[in-house]
Amino acid sequence: MHASRQQAGVLYVVATPIGNRADITARAIEVLGTVDLIAAEDTRHSRKLLAPLGIDTPLQAVHEHNERDIVERLLRKLAGGKDIALISDAGTPLLSDPGFVLVRAARAAGIRVVPVPGPSALLAALSVAGLPTDRFCFEGFLPAKQAARRERLAGLREVTATLVLYESSHRIVDSLADMAACFGAGREAVIARELTKRFETVQGGSLAALCEWINADSDRQKGEFVVLVHGDRPGSDELDVNARRTLALLAAELPLRQAAALGASITGVAKNRLYEYGLSLREGE
Repeated sequence: MHASRQQAGVLYVVATPIGNRADITARAIEVLGTVDLIAAEDTRHSRKLLAPLGIDTPLQAVHEHNERDIVERLLRKLAGGKDIALISDAGTPLLSDPGFVLVRAARAAGIRVVPVPGPSALLAALSVAGLPTDRFCFEGFLPAKQAARRERLAGLREVTATLVLYESSHRIVDSLADMAACFGAGREAVIARELTKRFETVQGGSLAALCEWINADSDRQKGEFVVLVHGDRPGSDELDVNARRTLALLAAELPLRQAAALGASITGVAKNRLYEYGLSLREGE
């Protein structure tokens, strides 16, 4: 008789808390305690989570700098029957975190990949923002350089779904200012800061108001941020107060087409809408 072929292991993609450690699920604890190896973004950070839970499973660092080099080694372990859990520093792996290369390679190799769902800053922010959730567009982190950041935002200006972005404390002020410039100061948005942690804050308002709010107190600029921006509303006939005022000021000094083009770059409202609004005002005179 031929020896039966060894059964391959399983790659578990495990969500961990984004702040409050009590948010870890019972299933996540069970999986992390029984697999043969945990692939962690930062092993020092993960040990602080796992030790109080009595989990002493061996750890292997898998981060953006070594992921491609280490994938083959992990695939051999999986093919040899070892079970591996993939975790990030916080939340659900692969969402602006390492893991994509490993998951894709495992699936291509016929390895079973199993999700162990749980905390996610993206979904937590959406659930409390009060913005439409039927359609949303997750953009992760914006580019660090202003020119590239504004170019990315310009490409999102007419997206009608709710936009969800991550941002760091180092760039939150500049990013909000760029959003106001690209989308229009009157566009509705929400800042979700330090979710599930002691200083959790969810602040809504226009982008202009949020820029003022975050500049008013340096403590509000600390922590980890999710920024949610209402999608464009191309079907709306009514322009917001800021767009109407901007167009009126520009049209008093410039030809209407030029005023509409400049107004579009300032407010984020489509140039054609501003031009049509200007024409309607003239017809009403």
